[in-house]
Amino acid sequence: METIIILLVGVLTSVAIYLLLAKSLIRVILGTAILSHAVHLLILTMGGLKEGTVPLLGEEAESYVDALPQALILTAIVISFAVTAFILVLAYRAYQELGTDDLNEMRGVNDE
Repeated sequence: METIIILLVGVLTSVAIYLLLAKSLIRVILGTAILSHAVHLLILTMGGLKEGTVPLLGEEAESYVDALPQALILTAIVISFAVTAFILVLAYRAYQELGTDDLNEMRGVNDE
């Protein structure tokens, strides 16, 4: 099961890199969102599935579950959602001002 998840992380990362190298600003934003999903999945996979009970005071058990990977992923999801929303607002404002989402045209320099 873990090999399938690692393969999925690789596919998501390659799709994200392909989108990040595009000339359209929307594709770059989608690439960053997909890359963050790949990282979340990687962190969850590296945390592993542990057997045990919830670490509560007064509970006596042989093993406890570590909640740190889930807490890190939840924090990362919230941060990546906020960053994606901010970048989308910036892209919309840039499209209103410049009338394009092509990154080469946004530079304002004619190369050739």
